Amino acid sequence: MEVLMSQPFFFKAGPRAVLLLHGFTGNSSDVRMLGRFLEKKGYTTLAPHYKGHGVPPEELIHTKPSEWWEDVLQGYNTLKEAGYEEIAVAGLSLGGVFSLRLGYTLPIKGIATMCAPMSMRTTDLMFEGVLKYARDFKKFIGKKPDEIEQEISELKEQGMPSLSELRELVYQVRDQIDLIYAPIFVAQGLLDDVIDINSAQIIYDQVESNDKDIKWYKESGHVITLDKEKKQLHEDIYAFLEKLDWRE
Repeated sequence: MEVLMSQPFFFKAGPRAVLLLHGFTGNSSDVRMLGRFLEKKGYTTLAPHYKGHGVPPEELIHTKPSEWWEDVLQGYNTLKEAGYEEIAVAGLSLGGVFSLRLGYTLPIKGIATMCAPMSMRTTDLMFEGVLKYARDFKKFIGKKPDEIEQEISELKEQGMPSLSELRELVYQVRDQIDLIYAPIFVAQGLLDDVIDINSAQIIYDQVESNDKDIKWYKESGHVITLDKEKKQLHEDIYAFLEKLDWRE
């Protein structure tokens, strides 16, 4: 049986465009429901995959944040080349970090971050997350338990050298978010056990945006886009986008 893997998407609707960014070890399925919701509301949405994501973990461990950032920029440029003049961005976790970076790098209409970290755990703990992803991926494609454990052992031997670069990226972005002036909506699940939830307050406090809002979701964990309050999150992001000063 062939296993269908998640694919990047480009849902074309109205002239307002939103770049949707997934998390580390995630893929476009993190934000697909949000994309479909916004499409029904008349918004065009595009969600790229970062290099090494949505594919076997053996490929992920050989990629690095600079390559993922290039994929984010390519997503932005794809929208521009398709004729979308005004672009907002919404990102989950690492996608939220990239959303902030876009906010002080390129013209962005508005920014929505969801469970975006402003600090990172040790690289050892981060690699544990990579191994969990690897196990889940291999189960999903139907591998046998003994085969999975053998391949996990091989991954452990190789490690993921770029995790230190990922930590550096987060702290570099944190140091520069006071350069953000675009409207921003900060969403954070209170049950998030992956990042320090105080990150949300740091973002809210340090950006220079005059138009900014923060909301805490009491029943949601880290992947807030797929959790119990996802419908409310969709509505809140839509309300935020509707408040922006779109030209059309």
